[in-house]
Amino acid sequence: MCAMDALPAGHTVRPPRPEDAELILGLVHAYTTAVIGFADYTLEDMCDELRRPGFDLERDAWLVLGPAGEPVGYATANGKSGSDEVDVDVVSADPAIADWLFTRVLDRAREIGRAGGHDGVTVDQGVYRDDTALRTRVAALGFEAGTTFHRMRIDHVGDVPPPAPVPGLVLRQGVDPAVRRTAHEVWNASFAGQFGFVPKSYDAWHADLDSKSIFDWSGLWLAELDGRPAGFATCTDQFADEDCGYVGHLGVLAEARGRGVAKHLLGHAFHLDASAGRVGTILHVDSNNPTPALGLYESVGMRPVLVIDVWRGRLA
Repeated sequence: MCAMDALPAGHTVRPPRPEDAELILGLVHAYTTAVIGFADYTLEDMCDELRRPGFDLERDAWLVLGPAGEPVGYATANGKSGSDEVDVDVVSADPAIADWLFTRVLDRAREIGRAGGHDGVTVDQGVYRDDTALRTRVAALGFEAGTTFHRMRIDHVGDVPPPAPVPGLVLRQGVDPAVRRTAHEVWNASFAGQFGFVPKSYDAWHADLDSKSIFDWSGLWLAELDGRPAGFATCTDQFADEDCGYVGHLGVLAEARGRGVAKHLLGHAFHLDASAGRVGTILHVDSNNPTPALGLYESVGMRPVLVIDVWRGRLA
């Protein structure tokens, strides 16, 4: 695919600003509704994205406006803690604008890689399984399907009791700063080796969670088994627009797996969500997860409701 040096006539580009959140959200809603039939993003999501710690709007984001000033394209490039991995996201229904934006985000990804001292960079773009146009575009760029995430959901009808006790298992809440420190260590260790995971320092991890309007520290749960850290879960309001709770992350240390920790954390989240009057709980799972996570979620009654593939490219 040839790089595009200029936008179509009458179009302009500038960095987005935090006050553009509603403007960009309209573009994203129109795009996702056309592809999957519903608006898969919220104003809170967009506001959080535009004020994310370490995200440089001037260098890492582009907003394309049409002749009448309407938003017609949006893209971002997000480095990961100095690693050779960069997440990109391009949104536009116009093929010419999408191509122009891909040229920019991939050039920026190379810059991020060089700044981190890397000879090459790995770039990931999420693609809804039903988005044939975007899938064709990233394939033409040399990307290949890297993994698949399933959005899982369970519906709650009536009361959901708390999970049955597990011998030796205790849950501690993230309102305690000491619990946060330990949960961060469990997060880094339990996700090591998974697709796209790059460890973060405690300060970066804490700042990222603390900046989210959909999260507060009461939603962080640390599981201890026989007095030792075993697993954790973060519960957020990301899907409050669907009247559902969301388990943003759930991880269990290798030495504690197979002892009911993950299932207990899930049951705890289901109980809390149902007690709050929510109609369901949602999470995402990597189908290529080295642990049998997909089977675990299905075993507790969750079902897949949306498929998102991650396409990966390697740039020199």
